[in-house]
Parts: sequence; C-alpha cells; structure tokens
Amino acid sequence: MDGDIFGELGNSTQVDSRLLQVFQKSLLQAQDILNQNRLLINEINQNHESKMPDNLNRNVGLIRELNSNIRRVVDLYADLSNSFTKSREASSEGDSSGTLKSDGKVSQKRIRSS
Repeated sequence: MDGDIFGELGNSTQVDSRLLQVFQKSLLQAQDILNQNRLLINEINQNHESKMPDNLNRNVGLIRELNSNIRRVVDLYADLSNSFTKSREASSEGDSSGTLKSDGKVSQKRIRSS
C-alpha cells in the first residue's frame, strides 16, 4: 500500500475528498489517543513495579483515564465505520446527491424526476 488508506477504492469509486479529510482527521485523533495510552500504560507499569502506596493509588486515576481513552477510540472507529458505510451506500445507489455533513456523516437527498 502506498500510504493511501483508500487505495483499493481507486479507479472503481470516486471518493469525496471531504470524506477522506474526515477519515484522516478521525484516524489521526485515534492515533493520538493510542499514543497517549501507550504512555499511560508505561506509567502504570512503573508505578506497579515500584509498589509504593502513593504510586499504586495514582494508578487508579491513570487506569480510569486509560479506560476513558479506549471508549473514545471505540467511538471514533464506530463513527468512521458508519460514515464509510453510508458513503458506500450513497455511491452504490448511483446517486451523486449524497452529501457529507460537517460531523462526517453522509446525508441523502432525493432528486425528483421531472
């Protein structure tokens, strides 16, 4: 893969550049959270290995933060999946009237025949 997330869609599907921007933004957010989780896990491990009461107490808050971050990543991936599914449905209908809202979700518009 040449770094293009949607490389396999290439010639067969026209992917809206706005949709790609939303996907990229969400994936970068998820990656930032995952990087933060790596740091949290390292700190949790160090605190655990130290067996110092203050450090072990601090782990409670760190683990809560880690769990919260994991929920955020799951939500980001769920939103990405829904947006991608809706965009594919819009393109498979052969209707180019599917539009992307600012929240990254695809909205369908019906075109009336004259």
